[in-house]
Amino acid sequence: MISQQEMLKHFLPILENKGVTYQKKSLIKARKAVPGTLIITRTNDGDETKNTAKAGDWLVENQTSSSEQYLVKPEVFEKKYKLIQSLEKGWGCYQPIGKITAIEINADDLAFFGKTDCMEFEAPWNELTLLRVNDFLVTPPEKNEIYRIAKKEFFETYEKV
Repeated sequence: MISQQEMLKHFLPILENKGVTYQKKSLIKARKAVPGTLIITRTNDGDETKNTAKAGDWLVENQTSSSEQYLVKPEVFEKKYKLIQSLEKGWGCYQPIGKITAIEINADDLAFFGKTDCMEFEAPWNELTLLRVNDFLVTPPEKNEIYRIAKKEFFETYEKV
């Protein structure tokens, strides 16, 4: 498995040199996650990753064609989202306020790791995640983690700053 550290070591210089700053353009739905709940993130191209909720985690649902769900740590959630409206059953509508730096992945990027059209690597939450050619690799301003956003969902949710 390709670790977070290996991914950061290889891709951070590329992100710093060629990366583009984006922000989310669409609202999200979120609620406190139930600890122990397994969340499988599904995009239009299939299962992306999984994660198990811990105390304090937030369950986020993007407003995309796949309505993908994922978990966010409480300290990260507070930096990235602002409550707009409370909804039913503990859900809320939130305005994204964070930014990311992103690059679109090409075949040469995967070839560095001996792969052709897709590969798996360790996500920041210690589970495997999939990366395909034309997906986006992103990092927050802190540059302390790196993760994938599928191409279709990326363009449904992000815009250049």
